[in-house]
Amino acid sequence: MNAPVTTASPGSAATTTVHEGDVLRTPSSTDIDAARLTAFRRWLRDNRGLTFADYDALWRWSVDDLDGFWSALADFAGIRFHDAPRCAFVESDGPEMPGAQWFPGATLNFAEHMLGTDADTDRTAVIGISQTRPDVELTFGELREQVRRARNALSRLGIGEGDRVVGYLPNIPETLVAHLAVVSLGAIWATCATEFGARSVIDRFGQVEPDVLLVAGGYRYGDKDIDRADNVAEIRANLPTLRAVVDIDYGPWRVPDAWSWTQLLAEDDDTPLSFTPVAFDHPLAVLFSSGTTAVPKAIVHGHGGILLEHWKNDALSWNLGPDDRMLWFSTTAWMMWNALVSALLVRASIVMIDGNPAYPGPDWQWQLAAKTGATFMGAAPGFVMAGRAAGVDLSGLDLKITTIGSAGAPLPPEGYAWLRDQLGDVDINVGSGGTDVCTGIVQHNPLLPVTAGRISGRSLGVAATAFDEDGNEIVGEPGELVITRPMPSMPVCFWNDPEGTRLADTYFDRYAGIWRHGDWITFYPDGSCVVSGRSDATLNRGGVRLGTAEFYRVVEEMPEISDSLVIHLEDPQGGNGDLILFVVLDAGQTLDDQLRRRIATDLRTALSPRHVPDRIVEVASVPRNRTGKKLEVPVKKILQGARSADVAATDALADPHSLDSFVEFAAELRAGEKIRKDS
Repeated sequence: MNAPVTTASPGSAATTTVHEGDVLRTPSSTDIDAARLTAFRRWLRDNRGLTFADYDALWRWSVDDLDGFWSALADFAGIRFHDAPRCAFVESDGPEMPGAQWFPGATLNFAEHMLGTDADTDRTAVIGISQTRPDVELTFGELREQVRRARNALSRLGIGEGDRVVGYLPNIPETLVAHLAVVSLGAIWATCATEFGARSVIDRFGQVEPDVLLVAGGYRYGDKDIDRADNVAEIRANLPTLRAVVDIDYGPWRVPDAWSWTQLLAEDDDTPLSFTPVAFDHPLAVLFSSGTTAVPKAIVHGHGGILLEHWKNDALSWNLGPDDRMLWFSTTAWMMWNALVSALLVRASIVMIDGNPAYPGPDWQWQLAAKTGATFMGAAPGFVMAGRAAGVDLSGLDLKITTIGSAGAPLPPEGYAWLRDQLGDVDINVGSGGTDVCTGIVQHNPLLPVTAGRISGRSLGVAATAFDEDGNEIVGEPGELVITRPMPSMPVCFWNDPEGTRLADTYFDRYAGIWRHGDWITFYPDGSCVVSGRSDATLNRGGVRLGTAEFYRVVEEMPEISDSLVIHLEDPQGGNGDLILFVVLDAGQTLDDQLRRRIATDLRTALSPRHVPDRIVEVASVPRNRTGKKLEVPVKKILQGARSADVAATDALADPHSLDSFVEFAAELRAGEKIRKDS
């Protein structure tokens, strides 16, 4: 149980106490009546003869009757099928996962649903905020025209159905235009953020063998100019399948021997905008995992699954519609980028931000929310807690926010309290999901109360629960987050995994036919829940997941280092936590300040600033099992206070003494923490 915290009305001194589990907001009858989820319930009553006493009853129907729920949602959302499906879900006599079949016979196109109709022509679709150039604003009509021109340009470059187009791009309108143009053709899209080093990008893009690479030659991050010329040169040199490189002409940087995006769009032949009909499960985009145990997994998502899931999430969980404007800071490497741009599906407008999110100060994003009139703002737990720690005061801003969204890490009760202090009666919509399903698994919605320190409930259509080690459902204690029935946005496949072996090993290795997500979660009797961190070796630093394998590929190439292991200890207050890199040095080497600086520089340059550890610690050896796998999870548990004998049997270790250094370091951590508490 978290310590009680104090909160009060906006602008006043803190006076009241908030505990984990306290209800901070109960939706009014007016809120419930106006919610789009209520409109869906009325539609079900009037068109399907279905009534539900409460949200829990609606959720249970949504996971018990998959064909009924998803077919109803497609009808309610107005999904435009070029060829009608035979059904929504194909029932199976055997295991449903992996291999579930959705909407067989259907054809459609995701981009067609994103771009609106003539009725939206003059409404704002996108506002691009950049620290590199002046702001950009596009109406739906202007967005459609740019997508039309980009589609024609890509066609002239030879791109068609099934080809791959990748972007080493920032979060700007050109990236959205390229994305929609690519998928309108039935081609396949993938992105990496410009903050990634060349090696991270090659590890990802190299898997999909791209035909076209779109790049930005540089960008401005706060008050720093970042030139990406060397990175771009290395990336293109290591992607032998490229037919073309396109420079999007961002800022003053230019990429040599590349097509100009501006010129390509200007040289237009007036071919009308059209959309290639593709199968429901036709690849839409490849999202990449964080690379925990090997190169990042290339997760393939389909047109139909993402279309339905994102429409459902945005309209029914986030309550977005044409009168809303969504601002959520994200890079193009995070699944939240896909969730952000998908707000166009429900005709909300979006704010795309590129730059340093904390420059010139911790209130910059809040100022942008006021400037752009955002009604829905994403605020990661680390961002919320940093604002609280910095004493950010929002009372002077003309904010239109009605809902705060938060995801990526647990938000502690203090964060809920601070948001209520600063913003008053806003809905605090905290959720948790992942790149693997590209949506929320557990999520708030407008019919549920806001509970301090907890996520309100399960998402519609997601049969989420907690299992113990033996596969028994548990309530009130931490367990493995699992999904017991299929959902359409589960991966179509992994790239280059034709037999599905790697996909099965990733999600179905522990419980046969049950999706194991890799998070620890506690469900409570009222349906609320708390996600307490990763149950595997993936690192989650301030809401951004980092893969351990990426660290090792950089650090272990240094001549002074023979082995390494990286651990992240989460901050219960929602901050970045403690990222610790353990290194084994070659004989005669010393871990001095100079070597520490070189390690940090190499990680920052090859990967990103988020990969720079908070501590670098020398150890005698890295623990491995007898097959050579590094034992990251047992080390993390030791650092969290577990006995070594309880997390790893010595006879299973390649070196039975390899945990000794970590036991000693854990004792030092606890002693240091005790000293801080006592001082």
